[in-house]
Amino acid sequence: MKLNLKQWIQVALSLIVAVWIFWFLYKDISLDSLLKAVSETSFLLIGISVLVSLLGFWLRAWRWALLIDADQSYKTPTSRSFWALMIGYMTNMLVPRAGELARCGVLAKTDGLQMGKLFGTVILERTVDLLFLVFTIFLAFVIERNLFLELFSELVSVETLVEKVTQYLPLLIGGLLVMAIFFYFAFLKYRESNIFRKLRHFTRDLVKGIISIRQVRNQSGFWGSSFAIWMIYYITLVLVAWAIPSTANLSLSSLLMVMVMGSIGMVAPVQGGIGTFHALVAFILIAYGLSESDGKIFAVIVHSSQVLTIVVFGLVSLGIVFKITGKKVSKSS
Repeated sequence: MKLNLKQWIQVALSLIVAVWIFWFLYKDISLDSLLKAVSETSFLLIGISVLVSLLGFWLRAWRWALLIDADQSYKTPTSRSFWALMIGYMTNMLVPRAGELARCGVLAKTDGLQMGKLFGTVILERTVDLLFLVFTIFLAFVIERNLFLELFSELVSVETLVEKVTQYLPLLIGGLLVMAIFFYFAFLKYRESNIFRKLRHFTRDLVKGIISIRQVRNQSGFWGSSFAIWMIYYITLVLVAWAIPSTANLSLSSLLMVMVMGSIGMVAPVQGGIGTFHALVAFILIAYGLSESDGKIFAVIVHSSQVLTIVVFGLVSLGIVFKITGKKVSKSS
């Protein structure tokens, strides 16, 4: 995927922000305390957590294949969608949000599938994940509502929030109406141009991908794997917490809150959630009574284990995809 100058500037700025947040968080953490915490960590449990997370990646690839194959006779091999998925995750470590396009591009190249439809399935997949994230946040709120309310009252003034929403709501509605009118007249004027024809074709494929959930033959497999993916995220975090002495005694409900904060941190538009993940995870652990250094060290260990897994399997996947596409080129020539 080629980037123009503006996109390179955006990538550089997001990386600078991520590095600055990370530096600001860890500038007071000594290397000795980090190495001491690592030496006390159970690498057996860390290794098991990596294996469990790989199962989660494989389930995600299998679920994606279910969406892709919903309205066609061709069956996408889970191995192909897995290689594409891991390359996508690795791309996100370099360019925020580019991984979704990258994995679609990989599968389009290896299996000759339509890019628009693939991207539609990714949007649908992300929408389902968002629903599960909202449900997880709600579940954590129900279980840990006292902590939730205490933190919310410290961070946000409800009266000020209501006042701001009321003040700017008419302006927001007016702006949306103006944009809708502009795009409507632009469409009427240029609808027969090549750009709009390509956009219509892409949109048609996109919608086809989004509505493919209704055509999934294995509905129980799709929703069951979606639930299992989030359970695996949670189990992975629990295993890492058990591996580190400072977090080994945390309750399961508190670890659910840690997962929620980590998931929100990963949504931020920075490379691989660097900085934002660490800040939010450390913040909630400090709220549970851990020291600042212990909270930050836990965040860096759990994040690093996932990053190393993604980089290793992303590079392996890249090599396999190069081999597959190389064979296709040699056959066609």
